[in-house]
Amino acid sequence: MTCEVVILYFAKSLELAGVRSENVILPQEITSKELWDKIASLHPRLCAIKDHVVLAVRQEYVTIGDDIITLRTGDEVAVIPPISGG
Repeated sequence: MTCEVVILYFAKSLELAGVRSENVILPQEITSKELWDKIASLHPRLCAIKDHVVLAVRQEYVTIGDDIITLRTGDEVAVIPPISGG
């Protein structure tokens, strides 16, 4: 089964992806690493921040790894790079 989610890009990820958001078809059951790999395959320049990026699914942070995420159509997945400033 698949679902359509909205990927949101912020700060450096927005700059690297070149889009603010996009709809993507993904499996309903996916690991957070597979989710990141899919996003990075859409925008290979994102690999520059892969060691520092955080994902949020339905406004909840997820660690990139082997944890399985259950997605639903309409979910928002945010790509949040490290933010500096003061």
